[in-house]
Amino acid sequence: MKKWIAAFVILVVISTSMTAQAKEPIVYIALGDSLAAGQTPNRAIDAGYSDLIAQELTRSNQLAFYSKALAFPGYTTADVLKTVRTPEAKELLKNATVVTISAGANDLLRLVQVNPSSGSVAYQQIHADFALNNVRKNIEDIIQEVQTVAPKAKVYVMGYYFAYPHVRESQKHGIHKELNMLHAILKKQAEANGATYVSVEESFGLNAKDLLPNSVDVHPTMEGYRLFANAFFNQFDNKLQVQANELPAPNPLTFEEIMNRQKEKEKSPVSRVEGFDHYLSLTELRPYI
Repeated sequence: MKKWIAAFVILVVISTSMTAQAKEPIVYIALGDSLAAGQTPNRAIDAGYSDLIAQELTRSNQLAFYSKALAFPGYTTADVLKTVRTPEAKELLKNATVVTISAGANDLLRLVQVNPSSGSVAYQQIHADFALNNVRKNIEDIIQEVQTVAPKAKVYVMGYYFAYPHVRESQKHGIHKELNMLHAILKKQAEANGATYVSVEESFGLNAKDLLPNSVDVHPTMEGYRLFANAFFNQFDNKLQVQANELPAPNPLTFEEIMNRQKEKEKSPVSRVEGFDHYLSLTELRPYI
C-alpha cells in the first residue's frame, strides 16, 4: 500500500511539473534577414513566418511577448552577428525563451546574377566558396552569442528553399548544389552548438513558382511563410500547425510607409504581437533575402 501511495505521489509530481513546464510563457524573438522580417515578393513587408509562429503560439495561449525588430531585409551573417552584439539586441534577447535565426542566404545570393529573360543564373565559384566559409564561421558565432545573451532560450536555425524556380532546368543544378551546401553548413553548425535546425527545402522543391511568383524576386508568398512556420512547429511541437484558413488577410506596407509609421511612434519597447510594427528601423528593401 505504501509503495502504491509513493508511486502515485511521484506520478502527480511529474504530471504537475510537466503541466507547469508546458504552460510556461514564451518570449519569442525572431532574428535575421528579410524572411524573418516577412518581405513579400513585391518589395513590401507583411506577415512572415515569425508572425505566423507568434499567431499560433498566441492561439494556444503560450505567447507572452514577440518581436521581429532584429530582422532586417538584406542582412548577411556578418550583419546579424553585429546586430546581436548591440546593447539594444541584448536587452531584447535577455528574457527570450525561443529564438529563430534566419541567416546565410544573403551571403550567397547576393553573388548570383539572374537574367529573367533568358532564364539563366551565373556566379563565380571562388566567391561562393568564400561566402559559404563565412557563413560557417559566422553562424556558429551567432548561435553562441544568442545562447550567452539569452541563456533560457531554445535556438532554432531556419533553413532555406530553392530560390530560382523560374530559371531554365539546365541552369538549376549548379545553384541548387550551392544552396544544398548552405543548408548542410547551417544544419551542422546548429547541431554542433546545441541549436535545432529547421529544414524547409522539402516543402518547396525546385519548381515552386506558385510560392515564389515573382521571377525577379526570391521572396515567398504568405503560403510559403506558412510552410516555414509549420516546419518550425514540426520541431517545436508538432501538435501546433498553422492552417491555410488561419492566414491573416494581406496587409503589406512599403518601406516608406513603415518609416512614416515609425516616425509617428515614440521610441518605446515593442509590444506583444503587432507584426511589422515591431520594426525599430529599416535601412533598405533589397531584391535578395
